[in-house]
Amino acid sequence: MSVELNHTIVHARDNRESAEFLAHILGLEAGAEWGPFVPVATSNGVTLDFATVPAESIVMQHYAFLVSDEEFDAAFERIRQDGITYYADPHRKQPGEINHHFGGRGLYFLDPAGHGMEIITRPYDTHSQEPTAS
Repeated sequence: MSVELNHTIVHARDNRESAEFLAHILGLEAGAEWGPFVPVATSNGVTLDFATVPAESIVMQHYAFLVSDEEFDAAFERIRQDGITYYADPHRKQPGEINHHFGGRGLYFLDPAGHGMEIITRPYDTHSQEPTAS
């Protein structure tokens, strides 16, 4: 059997709020609560299990999602309609912009717990070229 990432636990102030937030942006479903977790499954079989923890226990993490151009357009529209601040860069120095790394499109935004979320339309090939300017 090959090694695959199956699931990861995402700390949140409110597991349902964070799961539903991400599911809404990505056009996915937040699952039924399973123990202390609210799952959001991606199409490649990886599940993000959101768990409520004390706010002081949350350490910012980064989660990147590879999406099609159509999925990007839909997610981007939901981000704009919901008034969510988005950025072209992970350091949040380019608000209101998207990037065009590796010939695709990408953007960053924060979830309710402060995690950095990213959507991209092309995988990063860090071994062959530098990303193009946004």
